[in-house]
Amino acid sequence: MRQYNSLLVTLLLLVFGVVGCKKDENRVVLLGGTAPQLTAPAFSNRALLSDSKNDVAIKLTWTNPNYIFNTGVSSQNVAYALEFDTTGANFTNPAKQTISVSNDLSRSFTQAELNGVLGKMGLEALKPHNIEVRVISSINNTVPLTSNVVKFASITPYEDFAVPAPSTNALYITGAATPASWQAGVAGETVPANQRFIQKSRSLFEIPRLFLNGGQSYLLLPQYGSWAVKYGGVRGNNENNVMEDDFKVGGSDLKAPPESGNYKIEVNFQTGRFKLTKL
Repeated sequence: MRQYNSLLVTLLLLVFGVVGCKKDENRVVLLGGTAPQLTAPAFSNRALLSDSKNDVAIKLTWTNPNYIFNTGVSSQNVAYALEFDTTGANFTNPAKQTISVSNDLSRSFTQAELNGVLGKMGLEALKPHNIEVRVISSINNTVPLTSNVVKFASITPYEDFAVPAPSTNALYITGAATPASWQAGVAGETVPANQRFIQKSRSLFEIPRLFLNGGQSYLLLPQYGSWAVKYGGVRGNNENNVMEDDFKVGGSDLKAPPESGNYKIEVNFQTGRFKLTKL
């Protein structure tokens, strides 16, 4: 009887061992792939044109990364991310742009689309910029493979402001969040010197340092002493993201960050966004 039990145990172990081996053999394992190779036609020393904004500006193509499983080459969906950045930033720029592409090995950009990418990167219009592009493949959000980098020199975006820039070429901040509180709306009213933005370009305005009262409201004006035109939030009063958000003409009151203190304020009419930085 004891020999019988021993034989039975041995047989059961053999059976489970065989089943375990079969399970291991049937398990699908991703073994890797080959980094995609990115190519593009020569596209340097170019000015993008609003007159032909619907024309194709450039077409980027890349090779299949051929992800390999232990069962063979993958037939699953592969996702691609095209990354645009300024040359020298090595794709670490917070303003870099990522365009997602699914199951395709190319992506064309019209003049308007490429101009929009450069605008979202915060690149000034009517000035040449050096940019670089790469593509990163992935499958099931794993095993990212990064391509070579393609560089484009002296690409000049055209003006295409998300929000019309002030015709006065001036911008001011007013409100309970500011040292001078709300303007009275009287023509010729004295402008607090530290509440006037510095115009860095046609689209970018900046106040390098201003004390803001935490949690209070403010608005942006192209003419101090007048409520005829104002810039504010895109949602209801004080519903904005306090550090960075979109803005529009005739918008709602903007809310300052909860902590009182000194802030740098940037307003970009090309992207239609403002940004505060705690100093």
